[in-house]
Amino acid sequence: MAIIPAYARVVWIVLDSVGIGEMPDAAKYGDAGSDTLGNIAKQRPLHLPNLVRLGLANIKPLAGLIPPDAPQGAFGKCTLASPGKDTTTGHWEMVGIHLKKPFPVYPHGFPPEIISEFERRTGRKVIGNKAASGTEIIRELGDEHVRTGSPIVYTSADSVFQIAAHQDVISLDELYRICETAREILRGPYEVGRVIARPFTGTSGHYTRTANRRDYAVPPPEGMLLDLLSAGEVPVTSIGKIADIFLNRGITESVKTKSNAGGMKQIELAMERQAYGLIFANLVDFDMLFGHRNDVEGYAEALEAFDCWLPGLQLIEGDLVILTADHGCDPTTPSTDHSREYTPLLVYGPRVKSGVALGTRATLSDIGQTVAENFGTYIAEGTSFLADIQ
Repeated sequence: MAIIPAYARVVWIVLDSVGIGEMPDAAKYGDAGSDTLGNIAKQRPLHLPNLVRLGLANIKPLAGLIPPDAPQGAFGKCTLASPGKDTTTGHWEMVGIHLKKPFPVYPHGFPPEIISEFERRTGRKVIGNKAASGTEIIRELGDEHVRTGSPIVYTSADSVFQIAAHQDVISLDELYRICETAREILRGPYEVGRVIARPFTGTSGHYTRTANRRDYAVPPPEGMLLDLLSAGEVPVTSIGKIADIFLNRGITESVKTKSNAGGMKQIELAMERQAYGLIFANLVDFDMLFGHRNDVEGYAEALEAFDCWLPGLQLIEGDLVILTADHGCDPTTPSTDHSREYTPLLVYGPRVKSGVALGTRATLSDIGQTVAENFGTYIAEGTSFLADIQ
């Protein structure tokens, strides 16, 4: 017999990197004092009336934001139970996958055996091979790359193997092929969370990364939320990099985006054509454009733009909207890397009980378990809060 869900449509939006305060073990990750939302609010007044109305400032004190006595949403925050602080770790945990150990990181570059095998199989020598900002490294090595044809390999504090190449020097097709080669090499103890193609264009001193980025993720284990929804014939629309993170598993329709604005527009369009199932979106600009570049003003403006857009969502009676993040990326700290933070949790909709304090959840999987229960299934990790919000 078909399950009749409490909420026919779930719109789940990940505000990439919008953390809400350091976790107890943040110091182990070099992130003591990190608080993406809190520190931005201290440095620059934030105008977020709609998020505040839903309960954002009820989660924890935020400078200049006054919590309402009766928030219109349910509110809380989520702990990242898995070790790590990257995109794959956070998103995997949302759908019920807990890592026992973090994906490997290479702050001093990749070992010779990896680089030599990559060079042998691609036929190209590499330059770079260090941890760096993506925009800085193409500024530093872009001319050498254009002159020699050598791809720029770099990483960050996250578990990533990134390959930057000028589209006029290494075609997109070849760049994607050599990324696939890197993904084949980076197995076993070297299995990084993602290999990322980072194409750019332009001339010396004016190089610009393009929107043709492509991620090559580790295949998630079987039995995660999206697999189960697919088995239950629940349609899932992916917006942004969700499909890349999960290798399109369990996804009915996938839409790529180039910006937060594009992602928000695609959410609206998906809601126009899909009345049942899950719309799962990631808005990446917070992280990619502002967090990693320590751009406080840009981050604040992006938060305000999202807040301004939020009331325009055309919700219907059976809608459940979930807002959260995957980790932090505090633009006010010297580091340009992700930060080990709690993530905000705001839940609302026409039939969602308002003013519910969901507390500090033990894991991001609580969100996935809630979605799973709503659609009549169950994932391995997490405690559903579905009954609390009805």
